Amino acid sequence: MDLTGRIIAVLPAQSGVSSRTGNSWMSQDYVIEVPGQYPRRCVFRIFGEDRIKQFNVQMNEDVTVQFEIDAHEYQGRWFNDIRAYNIIRGQVAPAAGATPFPPTQPAAPASDAPFPPAQEVPAEGSADDLPF
Repeated sequence: MDLTGRIIAVLPAQSGVSSRTGNSWMSQDYVIEVPGQYPRRCVFRIFGEDRIKQFNVQMNEDVTVQFEIDAHEYQGRWFNDIRAYNIIRGQVAPAAGATPFPPTQPAAPASDAPFPPAQEVPAEGSADDLPF
C-alpha cells in the first residue's frame, strides 16, 4: 500500500535486545499527513537501524511511503503494525480538496444543456406519423 503526504512528526527511536535471539533491534515511528478536504494522519514504523539511516526521513518532507499492515495480539488485545519498506522522495501530494481515490462511477460527459437536444417534428402528411 502507498500513502503520499508530508511528514509532520519524527518520534524518538526505540531500541532493545530481543529476548528470543539476543540480537539488538531499533525502530522509529513517523507521522505522515495526507492532504485533502479532511487531512488524514497515519503513524508508520521503520524497523532496523540500517533502514532508518538509509531512508533518513526528515520533518516537513513530502514523501510516498510504501508499507505493509500486520496485526498482533498482546494480552487479549489486538494492535496494528504499519511497517514501511520503501520511502520515495519528491512526490507531490494531491492538492487540498482533491480526493486520493478514483471516483466510483465514470463522470458524465460535460454539456451545457441539461437535456438531450429536441427532436425535429415531421411535417403534416409525412410518411412517418409516429409522435416520437
